[in-house]
Amino acid sequence: MRILFLGDVVGRGGRKAVATELPKLREAWNLDFVVVNGENATSGMGLSGAHAKGLLEAGADVITLGDHAFDQKDMMTFITQEQRIIRPINFSKAAPGVGARVFIATNSRKVLVAQVLGQVFMKRAFDDPFSALDSVLKQYPMGGQVQASVIDIHCEATSEKMAVGHYCAGRASLVVGTHTHVATADAMILPGGTGYLTDAGMCGDYNSVIGMEKEEPLRRFITGMPKDRFAPAMGEATLSGVYIETDDRTGQTKRIEMVRHGGILQGAGPV
Repeated sequence: MRILFLGDVVGRGGRKAVATELPKLREAWNLDFVVVNGENATSGMGLSGAHAKGLLEAGADVITLGDHAFDQKDMMTFITQEQRIIRPINFSKAAPGVGARVFIATNSRKVLVAQVLGQVFMKRAFDDPFSALDSVLKQYPMGGQVQASVIDIHCEATSEKMAVGHYCAGRASLVVGTHTHVATADAMILPGGTGYLTDAGMCGDYNSVIGMEKEEPLRRFITGMPKDRFAPAMGEATLSGVYIETDDRTGQTKRIEMVRHGGILQGAGPV
């Protein structure tokens, strides 16, 4: 199976790039399944129902969220109506929606998608990500009830993301980090056939400070004083993420490639 995962979509520029380029990539790369992290797609803070619809119409099979899952209040009800949106599995027990679900890809193949929040350096304490994932992976073993499984680990610390990758080695097709908006260069296949990338980066304007217009972040770093709200940068966006090819029988990843499409980070992708 050919699976594409795109990192955090940031603001209007990121949404525009996904809407314009993802349909082309689905056809050119003959993609079977696409997961997009959309938690910063609405003004850089959360995801609205309307913008979620736009990402799905562009070709996303599933949208994952993150710690900003419900910054846009209409997502509280929209997520209960749209099953193709996944919030973190270890979010508040009172949160609507689910953190893991099985979806149907091309040729009726089944793909598990789950998202979990890390604990290190996050603004609030979330439940243990390891035990949360363990129960899901036991329920849907790789090469068993599902033909592939994708885990989005949404957190700050690279060490925690790597720990989750090794914890899931041999039990998931792909473990990919989101949240920092900074693409890493460590795509690999772990023992047991699990594809891994510490951070998928963002779908946004990289001529920025992690997707935001530079002036206000620079002002705060230099002076320590805020003046304006952060605003997403509006230059040409780069689609960043990871592409994998899996074995339907085992669920193992046989090929992994980082994706840098368009914008100032134009670069790698499957050929």
